[in-house]
Amino acid sequence: MKTNKKVLFILSLTSMILLTGCQNTGENKNITLGMTEIGQLNYTDALSSFTTASEKGEDAQLILRGQGLAYLGLARYEDAKNSFISALTYSSYLPTSLEYDINYYLATAYYKLDDYDNAIKTYDAILNLDGKESKAYYLRGCVKLDNGDFDGAVKDFDNSVKLDKQDYELYINIYKKLAEKGYRTQGEAYLQTVIDSQDKNMTDYDKGRICYYLQDYENARNYLETARDENNRDIMLMLGQTYEALTDFNYAASVYSNYLASNPDAKMYNQLGLCKMHLIDYQGALEAFDAGLELEDTQMTQTLGFNEIVAYEYLGDFKKAAVLMETYLETYPEDENALREYDFLKTR
Repeated sequence: MKTNKKVLFILSLTSMILLTGCQNTGENKNITLGMTEIGQLNYTDALSSFTTASEKGEDAQLILRGQGLAYLGLARYEDAKNSFISALTYSSYLPTSLEYDINYYLATAYYKLDDYDNAIKTYDAILNLDGKESKAYYLRGCVKLDNGDFDGAVKDFDNSVKLDKQDYELYINIYKKLAEKGYRTQGEAYLQTVIDSQDKNMTDYDKGRICYYLQDYENARNYLETARDENNRDIMLMLGQTYEALTDFNYAASVYSNYLASNPDAKMYNQLGLCKMHLIDYQGALEAFDAGLELEDTQMTQTLGFNEIVAYEYLGDFKKAAVLMETYLETYPEDENALREYDFLKTR
């Protein structure tokens, strides 16, 4: 089951404001429509809107940028790369935030094509223009790590945190990336640096989540209980996950349920569903996943959709699971776990 699968790897790490950053003007109404469709994961419709935008003479650079994003969503990475490169031909002598944005997405396309060298060169270009782009250092470090350059990755990660010392999310992301590649100890060192700094700006929530990723779940729980705020999504989500890590799924489920009573949230429903799965309450899990899907949160649609299918499998309704999986794979054809699951379902 999926707890947090992103549609795109590096794309999801860039600020989501970049996704909707095109100008909302009457002259660019088809571009605006296309970007809205991308936000709804309707990539094919988005491409049609951008074609109409081109016919209507709307902003060429924004059209190409939008097409690139749609191609990324469709896993057509070569087309995405070409669109972003074409979009950059409209750049002015002095780069704007839009050109930075397009370069970030171009690096994503190169990365998805396993063209690590050109992805790194793209981040190099960003940093040559602005050496204080912490995000570029971090993302370049991720690519270097995937390319087997551990030392180069660490150097970039170090530069990134030097530029943003109080961005605790950055430290956590670095830890996650290093742990994913088998360097958990080195990743934990970044988190330990934060704890050892005794930064007075750190809240109990910050301390709690750092302890969580250090697998110090008892202290994480204590800090998060001190920070507890029934209407604060981030705190309650991390608190629930901490109880999950302590294998207290009943209490974790109650944390999510209490929050959801007055704050509908797709990710909370997903976590509640996962707790129900652990508690062998598959019908309750299905209801939670379905409730999350009804909120139409595009950032959670894929995860909830996959977990809904798994719930039907555990309930023994393989026919329903197979039908849902066919629809799922039309939208997410790259999902290898889903492809394997579909092969299994076809044998039932």
